[in-house]
Amino acid sequence: MDKKLRRTIVAGNWKMNNTVETARAAVLETARLTADAEVGVVLCVPFTDITACVEAARGSKVKIGAQNVHWEKKGAFTGEISADMLAETGAEYVIIGHSERRQYFGETDETVNARVKAALAAGFTVILCVGEVKEQRLAGITHEVLGIQMKLDLAGVTAEELSRIVIAYEPVWAIGTGLVATPEQAEDACRCIREIIAGLYGAAAAAAMTIQYGGSMNETNAKELLACPDIDGGLIGGASLVPEKFAKIVAFANEG
Repeated sequence: MDKKLRRTIVAGNWKMNNTVETARAAVLETARLTADAEVGVVLCVPFTDITACVEAARGSKVKIGAQNVHWEKKGAFTGEISADMLAETGAEYVIIGHSERRQYFGETDETVNARVKAALAAGFTVILCVGEVKEQRLAGITHEVLGIQMKLDLAGVTAEELSRIVIAYEPVWAIGTGLVATPEQAEDACRCIREIIAGLYGAAAAAAMTIQYGGSMNETNAKELLACPDIDGGLIGGASLVPEKFAKIVAFANEG
């Protein structure tokens, strides 16, 4: 499918890093280094940094996102943040279903789906993470796992709402491990995701869907991964904490 039919987006996931002071400085430097970017540039930051980062990014190409959101508007959910609360910060994007949320904090496809629908209702663009664990990859059931995740995570999401969703394929075995899917593995999985979207929403929706690769993408391997026909950007972990490295990935995405 023609990559010109969809937008390339490079998003950074800072995870649990950066205080307000260091976050502000990192956003300012990232904004400076990506001032000529033609692709989407997003930094998803800790809740406590969002307001400062939104202000630091004002007037630049950089958009700010969060790393999680709850599905209820209010209630007895200690430590959680609702979509309405998040909207007040000025964030525009939110990551949902990251493998670390699924692995360490008990996220399921059902709770991911509830969070997705809450975020969409509040006007956010969602970066929805899907991907297989090592045992599933070795068992040769990656496509089946992706199909189940996508169908459950997108249950009840309309075709119109789908236009505000970015899919991030993140093989769990490559998150924070230094392991990276080969371009062939990454392309195969992203193409599979696009085929699943086509089955659920039609060929036009699949052609327009932005699909990122996430899983130890960095400034040394990004160019080859981003050249794959079904990879439309990246969800970047550690490299996004270093503006110079992140900017190099954005530059590679611009070339595509």
